[in-house]
Amino acid sequence: MKITCQRESLTNAFALAASIAPARSPKEILQNVKVTAAGGKLTLTATDMEVGIRLELEDGVEIEVEGTALLPVQRTMAILRESNDETISMETDDSGIRVRGSRSKYRLPGNDPDEFPAVAGFDENKYHVLPTRLFREMVKRTVFATDPESSRYALGGVLLELEEATVTAVGTDGRRLARMEGVGESVGGHQTTGSTTIVPTRAIQLMERALSDKDETVDVAARSNDLLLRTSRAVIYSRLVEGRYPNWRQVLPQREGAIQLDMTVGPLFAALRQAAIVTDHESRGIDFTFADGTLKLEASTAEIGESQIELPIAYDGESITLTMDHRYLADFCKVLDNETNFIMEIESGSSPALLTTDDGYGYVIMPMARDR
Repeated sequence: MKITCQRESLTNAFALAASIAPARSPKEILQNVKVTAAGGKLTLTATDMEVGIRLELEDGVEIEVEGTALLPVQRTMAILRESNDETISMETDDSGIRVRGSRSKYRLPGNDPDEFPAVAGFDENKYHVLPTRLFREMVKRTVFATDPESSRYALGGVLLELEEATVTAVGTDGRRLARMEGVGESVGGHQTTGSTTIVPTRAIQLMERALSDKDETVDVAARSNDLLLRTSRAVIYSRLVEGRYPNWRQVLPQREGAIQLDMTVGPLFAALRQAAIVTDHESRGIDFTFADGTLKLEASTAEIGESQIELPIAYDGESITLTMDHRYLADFCKVLDNETNFIMEIESGSSPALLTTDDGYGYVIMPMARDR
């Protein structure tokens, strides 16, 4: 193999592939990125045996001799990042890999590329086409609510439900639940079945990172044990979390006569941050009291102090006090713009709060027991 590449584009592609390679592994060969030069483009593949990527790079690539090489992640990444050269050349021979800049030369050991595990391509004829913006929002608005450390149920990932024209993503850790719905297109009758299409938290974050602003759509194919995502330049493969997801629809409150309050993210988030100043890791609960046209946020921690913040709201009904973990409400605010309007639905101090936007986002927060 003998190639010359624009350093910046190669660095960006290599960094994405390298993010999947494990930092430590009993299989040392996985700590490499496989580079294949053929057909006028480079194909970079990496895997940790749970997640894999095939990434194509065509712009700024000149191939003199086609071939394949394994590039050690840590050293190659350091070379690419520290170099100031516009172009980098790489050449393999019997002794390894030579990497050259205009004023730099490196020789790296070469392992046998044939020993590197194969990474799945996208050969499906049944899949869903989703707007890239929607997929990004689905990940952003649900992944924070997952629990990668949990051994309970299958909470360590995002559930994807792909039906004919409806796509739904759900994340929960048992104390709060985030759900995002949108519109997609089924190709070849593709749809998921049951509640087992659970994409690991880390894998779906990597998928979101692989999306380019140039891509208007992304293809998603769910299979029995894994999921494939295809963009214009990459295919990412991920095994699914084993197990069945909890029945999340039972968690979403379906109640008549609940109080629905029109609110805006910015003012609520500002009041929440002020009230949370006197909280700590042990005392995370904030009392939200709705009454007399005011939302009163109150927090109290013995060794820190007390806070009381008021926010005008359009509610003059019976007083209701709901205690919530301020971090969970903050997470909701962080994934939305400050100008976003939403509905906060409450019923009593012992019932969950439901927050919804008009673009298909719903978020449930379970109440905490009040200390006072």
